[in-house]
Amino acid sequence: MSADAQKALTKLRRLITSSTLGEGGQLPTERALAGQLGIGRRALRAALEVLEEEGLLWRRQGKGTFIGQPPDPHGQIAADIVRVADAAAIMEARICVEPALAALAAARASTEDIAQMRRLVDHIAMTPDTEAAELWDGALHRMIARVAGNPILLTAFQLIDEVRIREDWQALRDRARSPESMHLSDTEHRAVIDAIEAGDGARARRRMEAHLRRLAGTLDDRAQEAAQ
Repeated sequence: MSADAQKALTKLRRLITSSTLGEGGQLPTERALAGQLGIGRRALRAALEVLEEEGLLWRRQGKGTFIGQPPDPHGQIAADIVRVADAAAIMEARICVEPALAALAAARASTEDIAQMRRLVDHIAMTPDTEAAELWDGALHRMIARVAGNPILLTAFQLIDEVRIREDWQALRDRARSPESMHLSDTEHRAVIDAIEAGDGARARRRMEAHLRRLAGTLDDRAQEAAQ
């Protein structure tokens, strides 16, 4: 990536974690964005492609560019599930699916995939705002799922992901976040990525499962505290 594109990428990362975006997290047009950030459109497009690949942006012809992931075609299914699924059920599903995705990613991740995963986990660690940290956290897990390269498991993951980004789930995640828990997650994320980079599927599976089981225990504790 050129120096201009890297500069554009840095500026865009700052913008998408700010609170200055329009309705629905929509970015300005390329022309307006280039002028706002003081960067060339060629460099801007290169940076947008990187962020889209990382799962932080999505684009639709004739609609524009938005933060996050495109609306999931299983959104109505997720809306029905969320009414009957509590945090424990969501975590059970994640523990069933995501370790398998991590194991497959260990067999299929490229050098650039690993580098992007490490950039994402660095951003989680450097983000003090919990909402922004959750954005980067979700992007990391989505990238591992995508790199795994199994469309059936990816669909299952996307359905779970659609449930876990809903407001009540996010409120529980916010209560569970603390400096200690974020430090543990950082260590666990890096252990998963190390195993993926080593091509060790069994270890990647174990590391991801350990991360999710620890998170499940923390969320269960916070849910019980809220119920008291």
